[in-house]
Formats: sequence, structure tokens, C-alpha cells
Amino acid sequence: MQETIRTLCQTYGPSGSERRVLEEVEKLIAPHVDETRYDLLGNLIARVGSGGRKLMFAAHADEIGLVVHYIDEKGYLRVTPLGGVYHQHLMGRRVEFANGTVGVIGLEQRNVTAGKHDWQNIYVDIGAKDRAAAEKRVKVGDAAAFSRTSVFQDDVVVSKALDDRLGCAVLVEALKKLGGSAENECHFVFTVQEELGCRGARTSAYGITPDAAYAVDVTTTGDTPLSNPMPCNLGEGVAIKMMDGGTVIPTRVRDLMIGLCEANGLPYQREVLRGGTTDVFAIQFTKEGVPIGAVSIPTRYVHQPSEMASLTDTEAAVGLIAALANADHSAI
Repeated sequence: MQETIRTLCQTYGPSGSERRVLEEVEKLIAPHVDETRYDLLGNLIARVGSGGRKLMFAAHADEIGLVVHYIDEKGYLRVTPLGGVYHQHLMGRRVEFANGTVGVIGLEQRNVTAGKHDWQNIYVDIGAKDRAAAEKRVKVGDAAAFSRTSVFQDDVVVSKALDDRLGCAVLVEALKKLGGSAENECHFVFTVQEELGCRGARTSAYGITPDAAYAVDVTTTGDTPLSNPMPCNLGEGVAIKMMDGGTVIPTRVRDLMIGLCEANGLPYQREVLRGGTTDVFAIQFTKEGVPIGAVSIPTRYVHQPSEMASLTDTEAAVGLIAALANADHSAI
């Protein structure tokens, strides 16, 4: 599990540039699935099992980042957010472009107060002496991802891009656990452009037309100092979503998930997220509609350059996905 998380988190893959991540996933899952394919938007879709119901399991491969929208005459890059990036947390952080170019995020110093600044006050410094030198390495429209190592300490992992490479790792490890077979026809989808509006989930679900679908993603926690009330804590189990800003999980689906956790001895928590959503937001509207469920991994510092999650919770998510793949869905 640790090596899977490390490999996926350290691979470059901001929204729209997920292919490297998907190729790493494909190498990891190839021995454990019946087939893999890429759809027209770029989602990686793997199938395992036959019979039963047609199930879809989704985790998004993209990470938040920055896009260059202007290069000034001194070679500094002006950037715009790619996904939900909080500019207040960026000063001094490193970013990396697809070609390996590394930059440092800076803040204009005159007439600007840190914490009260906005995107127009932020730049990326790649050490170029002027625009011509900068353009030899970076072009307008190039995307950058945050640069951070993955560290494992006791039960926690600290890394960039846990949202949602942690979900991708859960699907990879669940496929290994299934050992190449499942009671249902299961489509494991590693989606693109979730951070820009669940785009990959929308198109892949239309192509699959599942009888039920589940997303694996991170969720926030309520266990840091003076945090907003939230019934999810690190190390207390996988979170089963009741609702979020875009979905209300049907009672019959969440009851199935809770029942599987209890039957398999998997620690779980109940989650209500007051804002935000996951890939199942888009999937639920496919054609005549799709019953949905959401498996969440409590994570601190979501959408920041470093995030933190529990390996215990992640392992419980693996067990739940494997159990859902084999579960009787006739009542869903």
C-alpha cells in the first residue's frame, strides 16, 4: 500500500495532464483485471468480473495545480489556479512543470499584505533572467503541480496530491485483493478533470451505464485545533458519506455499505460534508439516473500543498471496495 501511494502521489498529473498517473495505475492493475482501455476524454477504465450487477468505482487521477497565463519581461510567471487552490497557503512553495522545471511561488512585496493578497499579486520564479530565457523552459498554458515528497510516519502519510491519489491507490489495492475476479461486473474508473467539475466521471459513466456507482475520495476532518464541527477523525475508520454539497446518498446504498463494514469488521465513520462533492455528483445524473454511494478517507489540509491521512482508514476503504464488488446489489 505505501509504495502504491508514494508512486501515485509523486507522479505529475494536474487536471488535464493525468496521463502519466494513469499509465502508472495501468501498470499496477494489469495483472488483476480482464481488460483496460482509455475513453475519448482520457479516463482509464478497467473491467473485472461478470454476472450480477454492473458496478462503477471511480477515483480521480488529477491533482490541483497552477497554469501560466503570462510571462513578464523579467521572466517571472503569472499564474491562475487549476482547480480549488487556496492562494493564502502558497508563499515559498515549490511547483514543478511537466518537463521538470521547478519554480518557487513568490508574493509582491510593495503595497501588499500577506493574507490579504490575491492571484494578481502572486508569481512563480524559475530563475530566468528575462522573458526569452523563461520561454525556453515554460510556455503560456503550461501547468504546474506542487512539489512535495511523500512521508510515512507511524499510521499517517503526509504528501501532496493525496486528493485523490489516495482514492486511486484504494482502487488499485482493492483490485489486487479481488485477485482478478468479482461477483459483479465491475468497472474501475480512474477519472480525469474531477477538480474542474467531475468531467471525466460524467463521460465515463455515460459510456458504462452502471446499475450503481461508488466514488472514493478524501473528505475533511474535525480533529484539528478549533476546526469546524465534522464527525470524521483520522484513524477512526473509512468514512461513509451520508450527503455533501452535491449529493444525498440513498438510504438503501448507505445501509449496504454500513452492513458490509460491520460484517467484515471494518472500522467506519458516518460523514456529512457541508460543502464540496465527488465524482458521484456527475454520475448520478447519467441517463435515467444511477444509485450512488461514496467512500471517503478523512484527510487533513485538503487542497493544500501538503495533506495528511491515516493508513488504517485507507486500508478499511480497500476492504469496503472489495466487499462492494462482491456484494448482492439486487435491492439497490
